[in-house]
Amino acid sequence: MNPKDSMYTGYADMHTHTQASDGMNTPTENVQLAAAAGLSALAITDHDTVAGVAEALAAGEQYGVTIIPGVEISTMEEDKDIHILGYYMNIEDPVFLERLAGLRQIRDTRNEMILAKLRELGVEITMEDVLKQLGRELMPDESIGRPHMADTLVAKGYAEDMRDAFNKYLAQDAAAYVSPPRIRPHEAAQWIIEAGGVPVMAHPGIYGDDDLVARILDQSELAGLEVCHSDHSPADEQRYLQFASQRGLIITGGSDYHGARQGKVFHGPIGGKRVPISVLTQLLERTSG
Repeated sequence: MNPKDSMYTGYADMHTHTQASDGMNTPTENVQLAAAAGLSALAITDHDTVAGVAEALAAGEQYGVTIIPGVEISTMEEDKDIHILGYYMNIEDPVFLERLAGLRQIRDTRNEMILAKLRELGVEITMEDVLKQLGRELMPDESIGRPHMADTLVAKGYAEDMRDAFNKYLAQDAAAYVSPPRIRPHEAAQWIIEAGGVPVMAHPGIYGDDDLVARILDQSELAGLEVCHSDHSPADEQRYLQFASQRGLIITGGSDYHGARQGKVFHGPIGGKRVPISVLTQLLERTSG
């Protein structure tokens, strides 16, 4: 299946996570869900790693779903976490892989800082608890994220569910939130471009600061904006559609699926947010690979 083929139609979910970062499913399971949802294409966009892409590509061949190699890079701008999605990078580029490994080391440091802050609050969980709750060994290039910690907080009775765990302890401005120094959005965009890919700002509505979003879009080499997202209201989508149109940005969208925890899907189901597959053609036209 070639998205450049004008006869090829359908929809794509451009934002999903797997066990390679903080998702609950294997890459193959995400592809199966995409096929069941009637999607023609699916992006695998794990945090600071492309470890799940190869398995997804193989599963895509089996289930008839075009797989978009992706990543979601954590950055910082004006003391806010900003996430940059990358599509169609060369996932074997050694410089890019080394850079992602460095970001995962920062994530590991962040995790230890969170655990230390939780202990100061009288919340006794350890990394061993988190890994035990995970129920499996981490694979190479996988990493522990805040949702894994939220699972442990719920299991040990410190929170009612994932949302409660984030609100009490893990979300920005919550009691145990920490954010070590990270790269800036324009640097992440440049890394993606240098690896042959296309950078897009993820879920602008989550940041709660449209002025900051506008500054980042105007000061970086971002090619697109994630207008459609599970946490965006219809009013948000209209506003960000205008942001993108005014700047000539590619309009993307996706569920940000992480799987089900405590019976609740986080952020939304695969295919719950989708965009026409013509978006893939627009992205491919911007690749430098």
